[in-house]
Amino acid sequence: MAAAPRILVDNNKGLKFTESPRWHAGKLWFLDIHGKAIKTAELDGTLTTVLDLPFLPNGFGLTADGTLVLGDALARKVFRWDGKTLQLTADLAALTTFCLSDGIVDANGRFYVGDIGYNFFDPANQPVDTCVIVKVEPDGTASVVADQLKFPNGMVITPDGKTLIVAECMANRLTAFDIDASGQLGQRRVWAQFPDDVHPDGICLDAEGAVWVANPEGADKLLRVVEGGHITHRVQVETDAYAVMLGGQERRQLFICTSATHNPAEIARNPSARIEVIDVDVAGVGRP
Repeated sequence: MAAAPRILVDNNKGLKFTESPRWHAGKLWFLDIHGKAIKTAELDGTLTTVLDLPFLPNGFGLTADGTLVLGDALARKVFRWDGKTLQLTADLAALTTFCLSDGIVDANGRFYVGDIGYNFFDPANQPVDTCVIVKVEPDGTASVVADQLKFPNGMVITPDGKTLIVAECMANRLTAFDIDASGQLGQRRVWAQFPDDVHPDGICLDAEGAVWVANPEGADKLLRVVEGGHITHRVQVETDAYAVMLGGQERRQLFICTSATHNPAEIARNPSARIEVIDVDVAGVGRP
């Protein structure tokens, strides 16, 4: 593994706050949440705006044919973009509370998205343990497939499509579910329990079955953990890490979404977003 991450692209090119990185078609695709856009970064640092949006996005994935699936975070709606038209797919307002969190698209085009469940912009508000994961079918049919979660955040799906792992940010753990043929989630279990100073955010999966975890509020900003909770690697960045993705050649590069803050007012005054990258030994697998 390389000694330290290097900067691929930063706020000097207009980035506000990067999230939900995805490796697709030889590029890193990601949300610039406060920039209200979907963007791509190439391995040489070339930055492209794919789609400007009229809302703050959160939850993002790509289908097998390259269709973009994304959430309007505060209105709690899901859209699809086929390269020409941004089309409303589902309204999740009746199933969720306050704001959409991270999401993931499976091999069948289903979109799983978390619910933050409380106004985290207001420091006086306390996190809740009534958050859900909603499954949105390609035709827009939506249903709650998991509940009683504490801020579901990043998600991965194993290569066989049979297990979904979600970061429960405020429960300091990764939680796994079996996925049945219809996309329902069951057999909930703790995949890894962390100490209190780990609040897992974005995650990705490697070929040895380990999960890379972004930990924006802890001393160790990036962790690699195996099932059961043993931490094999710890990586530092200059600021805070919010999301990760394994991509690049042979998917042996770990892309890291970093920022000095996630406070919207501070981001508006002084954005510090970066995409950083570090070489790793074990390639990425599964989805995203």
